[in-house]
Amino acid sequence: MLNENAYALGANRSCIRDLFEYGCQRAAVVGRENVYDYSLGNPSIPSPKEVDQTIRDILSDTDSLLVHGYTSAVGDYATRKAISDDLNARYGAHTVPEEFFIGCGAAPELVSVFRALAVPGGEILTIAPYFPEYKPFVEEAGLRFRVVPPDVPSFQIGLAAVEERITPHTQAVLINSPNNPSGVVYTRETLTALSGLLVRKAAEYGHPIYLISDEPYRELAYGVEVPFVPHIYPDTILCYSYSKSLSLPGERIGYVYVPGAAADSQRLYAAIAGAARAGGHVCAPSLWQKVIARCAHLRPDLQSYDRNRKALYEGLTAMGYEMAKPDGAFYLFIKAPGGDANAFSQRAKEKDLLVVPGDGFGCPGYFRICYCVSFEMIQRSLPVFGELIKGVAEK
Repeated sequence: MLNENAYALGANRSCIRDLFEYGCQRAAVVGRENVYDYSLGNPSIPSPKEVDQTIRDILSDTDSLLVHGYTSAVGDYATRKAISDDLNARYGAHTVPEEFFIGCGAAPELVSVFRALAVPGGEILTIAPYFPEYKPFVEEAGLRFRVVPPDVPSFQIGLAAVEERITPHTQAVLINSPNNPSGVVYTRETLTALSGLLVRKAAEYGHPIYLISDEPYRELAYGVEVPFVPHIYPDTILCYSYSKSLSLPGERIGYVYVPGAAADSQRLYAAIAGAARAGGHVCAPSLWQKVIARCAHLRPDLQSYDRNRKALYEGLTAMGYEMAKPDGAFYLFIKAPGGDANAFSQRAKEKDLLVVPGDGFGCPGYFRICYCVSFEMIQRSLPVFGELIKGVAEK
């Protein structure tokens, strides 16, 4: 006897992972340089040199038992203080260390938040396009997953569509900015309008409606503001990962921030900690907590990502591809020529160009490409994009 929901999740592989595995297989046949793999959002810039040196320093100047031993279940105090100090210096956030829970990356942090909010009949509302794993995270927590259709072509937030879908059962609205897959950054104007709507609906229904801000790409922005969401809406739960900002996706380290000003903040924090406990996600890796305690102030060098972004955006729009301008993260979300993203992805695959259809992101008719790749690969792949759109136009 098995849990059929768990079996279905394990047996049905992610389209993104399938394309990535296919690319590895094709590389063995035709050569890595002949496969144009835009499937997986794996950082392609190295971690800051300070991170590597910090690891060496910790291993050489810290007692091994302390390096590899347990920390407090909610995270080492020095780590939480370093994060708090960094946010206070950058945003005037007035945080304190006790408002942070150190987690094993953004995924278990989100799962713990959803479980903490999982009351009978509860709903989580998110905005398309969205990260595909949100759906199983929410549903396995026991909540209903509801989706606001995409606000095309800008991929901001359609406030009227949000208001139509908020109900008395809405526990939280989940946002992701800079956004995976669109690369769009929600503007201060958009977030302020959303805040006003949530304040009004929370008063109408007589209970808080939290705003869950999933921010693994916060530091990946190109000349635009990424607003600090708790300043705009106090009832925010902020989930952060160092996977992209410090190029540490395999190390699984981040935090949940519950502002003291959020409604019922102490009970909310305790519920998140309790959900993490029940899921076995307490006491994040000690070594990486110590690294973050010394490196929370570091920022990524975005020059190579920015060059890739400009080369693709300018090159593809010149060919006739349509997309919202990507001001953050390392993705482009492109309207599929001919309208069928799955058919386009298959045609591209036949030319060893790997792009991800947008259906899993809640946005059929678009496809995603990750530009955390080499600039040389982009240059080699652009003629293939040209052949594909020309082929659609000639039909």
